[in-house]
Amino acid sequence: MATKKSLEFDDELALQEPRLYKVLLLNDDYSSMDFVIDILMTIFHKSYAESEKIMLEVHQKQRGLCGVYPFEIAETKIAQVTKIAREQGFPLKAIMEEE
Repeated sequence: MATKKSLEFDDELALQEPRLYKVLLLNDDYSSMDFVIDILMTIFHKSYAESEKIMLEVHQKQRGLCGVYPFEIAETKIAQVTKIAREQGFPLKAIMEEE
């Protein structure tokens, strides 16, 4: 039989949601616009139109929002961006910020 204390504890656990993190691409002078669009479509599953819009935001405002994810997913997406960019010879960088 559950005690009142254990029920209260279970309710507290059920209400906790994971922290979310914004993943942002940062502008550089070397990564091609086409490469950035490909990254957005491949890693972040954006449409071509969305990718183009984000790419222009990165270009004009020095950074662009790719998505908001729990920590582990954001970390994985950043690692994927870095790996693919280095393999293709681009210095493209992604970062995360707590929302």
